[in-house]
Amino acid sequence: MTQSGSHTPSAFPRARLAALILAPLLLVGGVWFVQADAQQESGTAAPAAAAGSAAFSADQKSAIETIVKDYLVQNPEILFEVQTALEVKMAQQEMERTKSLVAEHAKEIYRAANAPVAGNPNGDITVVEFFDYNCGYCKRGFSEILKLIEKDKNVRVVFKEFPILRDESEQAARVALAARMQGKYWEVHRDLISTKGLVNEAVGLKVAEKHGLDMAKLKADMASPEVKAELDRVKALAQTLQINGTPHFLVGDRAIGGAPENLFDVLEEHVAELRKEGCAYC
Repeated sequence: MTQSGSHTPSAFPRARLAALILAPLLLVGGVWFVQADAQQESGTAAPAAAAGSAAFSADQKSAIETIVKDYLVQNPEILFEVQTALEVKMAQQEMERTKSLVAEHAKEIYRAANAPVAGNPNGDITVVEFFDYNCGYCKRGFSEILKLIEKDKNVRVVFKEFPILRDESEQAARVALAARMQGKYWEVHRDLISTKGLVNEAVGLKVAEKHGLDMAKLKADMASPEVKAELDRVKALAQTLQINGTPHFLVGDRAIGGAPENLFDVLEEHVAELRKEGCAYC
């Protein structure tokens, strides 16, 4: 995942990467097993693979390399099998890591006192989004969030202002957080995230004025310790959770990085599952 969304490499580079990783491993493994078989027959102990490979002549090494190469050429599907197994293992590890971190920091994630909230403030399931107003994927995903809020009247959505793409993003975040102090966060957020092109302080102030906010108070609040503290808290939380891109969603102990085309369906499914399973903190 990049800073503005997720990116999945194509199958060919993955296979190539798997080959680069797998071939040396198979070669070393082949050397070790050949060496081990010979030593078992003689009753001697098997040394480490690296040391064992030194015992082979150049012709022997070349022959082993040819065997391994021929096997891979004749059975290229093994590279995809290895890649798939690796992805499954890594996904499982990531899931377990997320569960552990979310459980440890659940209060800060789901119940932070000054966090902006939309939807049903007393909803039974909370969806959390880390976002940036100048993130194209965040803009694209907003319609899915809006759809969820409108369709499910018992969902609570918490927004984590995470302006990481540019200085203008922090300017916009300050406007939105200051608007929250006048009870107008959702209105301002909705317009800012729906804005095409660059979102900065000037755009934010124009939106705030349109919604009838006290502009003198808004500008003072933008520079307030409370707004700075919220931005700092979210930044620290993102670092703790190892979130380095936007958008990033949390639903219970499940994470969604980026904004997939079926974001609404994925969120709706997670919400439904958590309602059945129960969630102590979301």
